[in-house]
Amino acid sequence: MKQAEYEGFKAALKGEILAQLDCGQDFTDEQVRRMIDEKLCSRECTGRLEVGRRRTLGRELFAAIRGLDVLQELLEDPDITEIMVNGPDRIFVEKEGRLSAWDGHFESGTRLQDVIQQIAAGCNRVVNESSPILDARLADGSRVNVVLAPVALNGPVLTVRRFPKEGMTMDRLVSLGSLDEECRQFLELLVRCRYNIFISGGTGSGKTTFLNALSQAIGAQERIVTIEDSAELQLKYVENLVSLETRNANMEGGRPVTIRDLIRTALRMRPDRIIVGEVRGAEICELLTAYNSGHAGSMSTGHGNTARDMLLRMETMLLMGMDIPLSAIRRQIASGIDILIHLGRMRDKSRKVLEIVEITGYSEGEIQTSPLYVFEEDEKSTRERVNGRLVKKGELKHVEKLEAAGFGRRG
Repeated sequence: MKQAEYEGFKAALKGEILAQLDCGQDFTDEQVRRMIDEKLCSRECTGRLEVGRRRTLGRELFAAIRGLDVLQELLEDPDITEIMVNGPDRIFVEKEGRLSAWDGHFESGTRLQDVIQQIAAGCNRVVNESSPILDARLADGSRVNVVLAPVALNGPVLTVRRFPKEGMTMDRLVSLGSLDEECRQFLELLVRCRYNIFISGGTGSGKTTFLNALSQAIGAQERIVTIEDSAELQLKYVENLVSLETRNANMEGGRPVTIRDLIRTALRMRPDRIIVGEVRGAEICELLTAYNSGHAGSMSTGHGNTARDMLLRMETMLLMGMDIPLSAIRRQIASGIDILIHLGRMRDKSRKVLEIVEITGYSEGEIQTSPLYVFEEDEKSTRERVNGRLVKKGELKHVEKLEAAGFGRRG
């Protein structure tokens, strides 16, 4: 059976099954699977398709009826880390750090719109022409971004970023070469001793994954409040966990709930630590308030090209939300953040810790920093492969938290 004939045959079977389902009765997934199996065992199917092709057709029909259509196959592939849909017939995937076009497609733009609305409804979000941008998540924790017309000119754009099902750990990051064992032990010690840590990096550098892994060093008995635009952090080992997520304004008149609102609320929830998934704007005012008001050991992430660039961006974000002199803003940053970890995505698509920097204070009108570890390439590096290690550049200067936690001076 040629591909065009196969697609027509699949569409006809799908129509027959949908007609059976459209009878006012609720059907379970198992009942739908049985309906599909009955169709595939009919004389018409067995005479036209071999066993392997019928199994494939069965999976495709179930995905089209109860799953996310052609996306379902991609979501079931553990090696795919990113899915990019630029309209119904232009789909790209990232696998092992490499982008490539995928030969599947949605049967129509309407079907793609239906899948997008299915995703939005599953997260209790709204996306339409009046509100054409959506940030959401799938049931497996994957991050979803949607842009519709009139903003998207080449059809609905859907981007799915996937995370490892088993969750990333520091052990795994060491094995992947993102950092070495010495730095891993050092960072975990800082977390246990309640240093305030900020993780920076560019898009796709692994900030959220690294934050997830590093958070596992937090004691299981602590009360943690996480705050995110779309919930992605997976602190499954923490019993006393509160997860908060922002909300957009809705058609019923419900006002939006922002990161700033949630941080202010979290301060009244008796948290031991506050973890903010990502700061992008004026909400950094409330974050630094939390850092400077007794919630030691809090963590967050943000977009920056280097550790120093991240500090400059923080200043800009604070200026957006606070009408105070720049010197006061720099003092806020210097007193609130202890450690800045900068991640990068290298030319060979590997993700690495590039800098670990201590914020040592404020002096002569500037935020003072001290590099602790810096990634340096060695002679084994090539254009296709990055090789190197984190080189120790200095000792931790502020050891008060280490001593308060009973670890004494490091080294």
